[in-house]
Amino acid sequence: MKPAAGLGLLGLGVKAGTVVVGTGGVRAALQRGDLSLIVLARDLSERTEEKVARLARGIGVPVLVGPSARELGQRLGHDEVQAVGVKDPRLADGLRGCWGDANGVGEEQETG
Repeated sequence: MKPAAGLGLLGLGVKAGTVVVGTGGVRAALQRGDLSLIVLARDLSERTEEKVARLARGIGVPVLVGPSARELGQRLGHDEVQAVGVKDPRLADGLRGCWGDANGVGEEQETG
């Protein structure tokens, strides 16, 4: 599938309340154990890497590198979004299917 399909799935997840948008919300949801997958912008800041990606890997939540922060934000109704958390395991599987073989998008990073 194309990366645009993954963005569409994230948009549906936001409407359904199964996606957390933004670094602060994602970090809090990780600490509560609410997330099945993290999608990070490919141009994330070093601070987001430190605050979100390391925490996710440390607790064993898979991390996908998605499109740019601007692309994520535009699709999700924000200017830029560096981190998105996915609560629904089925949605997480769908995102892996969309972005697993895309060029430059969907690279799954090692956890733990």
